[in-house]
Amino acid sequence: MNQFQYVRATQPQAAIEAVAQTTDAKFIAGGTNLLDLMKRGVMTPQKLVDINRLPLNKIERMDNGLRIGALALNSAVADDKLVRERQPLLALALNAGASGQLRNMATVGGNMLQRTRCAYFYDVTMPCNKRAPGTGCGALEGINRMHAIFGFSDKCIAVHPSDMSVALVALDATVLVRGPRGDRRLPFAELHRLPGDAPEKDTNLETNELITAVEIPDGPFTRHVHYQKVRERASYAFALVSVAAALDLEGTTIKGARLAMGGVAHKPWRLAAAEQALVGKPATEATFRQAAAVAMQGAKAFKHNAYKLKLGPNTIVQALRTAAAA
Repeated sequence: MNQFQYVRATQPQAAIEAVAQTTDAKFIAGGTNLLDLMKRGVMTPQKLVDINRLPLNKIERMDNGLRIGALALNSAVADDKLVRERQPLLALALNAGASGQLRNMATVGGNMLQRTRCAYFYDVTMPCNKRAPGTGCGALEGINRMHAIFGFSDKCIAVHPSDMSVALVALDATVLVRGPRGDRRLPFAELHRLPGDAPEKDTNLETNELITAVEIPDGPFTRHVHYQKVRERASYAFALVSVAAALDLEGTTIKGARLAMGGVAHKPWRLAAAEQALVGKPATEATFRQAAAVAMQGAKAFKHNAYKLKLGPNTIVQALRTAAAA
């Protein structure tokens, strides 16, 4: 690991100023992803600004939703009474991620910003446009069984690893950020980027911006929800395919729906067309399969991940089936 400067900040503005003073500086909270990347030489920041003392860990009720501070721990959010009552889909997604030990360290802000677990990104001897722009994408012709089937480019086919983010994009969350130019609000669906020609850019955050909180509006999705995660082992494994599903039912009729997928794109993948295909329909197996077919339109596989073209719709159907029966 390269040498670096380490400083602590106690207020958001001081943290932003400390990062802005150095060309290659990073915020650090739980460090569950950043430290791994530093140990492997994937990231080599000159300065780490510790933000754990910032007052950003509250989970609180707003007039029309919940506000969760960026430094709230994943485990604390998943276990919080307000979250479990008002946004149970978020709690389910958080508990599906990583391991208990990691959830006790990982923060909400860090979870949003974790980087892909693509093996070519982590291996500094291999070409990777995300790690070293212009070197190529080793996964395109390599072992790509974990990789994207939506929204990829010829520069990158990596997927976003967060479970929490799949639930947040489905729930129409908003990210609160602060930077050198002040505060702003960013719809969660606009936080993460598709790779395009610049896969090294994971998000639409501006330089030296700090995530301070996430807000989730109230909605009718407090009962019929499910987070379905398909992975290679039961714990501490990233999704091959995951689905966040939420239904608003009136009897057996679907009044509203929220659907998003993980493990399939460079960002959490919202399934808006499939949501519309569900509205007004009965909550039946046939309806769910029709919506899954809509959701998979445009999907394209590579040599080793063609199984996702079948696993994807099956996972959507299972998630909707379980949510309807909740």
